[in-house]
Amino acid sequence: MATMTVSLPEPETDWIEAQVRHGDYASASDYVSDLVRRDRERREQELAAEALRAKLAASRQSGVSPRTVDDIFAEARTIVEARGTLNG
Repeated sequence: MATMTVSLPEPETDWIEAQVRHGDYASASDYVSDLVRRDRERREQELAAEALRAKLAASRQSGVSPRTVDDIFAEARTIVEARGTLNG
């Protein structure tokens, strides 16, 4: 495990130390690790949401399909039957 030295203002260090005292974290390192993990997860979710928004925008720009829902399901059924993966 690597060591990193970080300087923080006193209010932030007081906050971290309070979380450790309350038993929420075993150490300041655990708190910072959890903070980094949560930030990473949040950013990954933001990237996934942005990718989804881009796909949605592209689908809107492509226009309305002339095919009916029944046509689409019929094609899907044909594909599934050809693969031999249809149950029922």
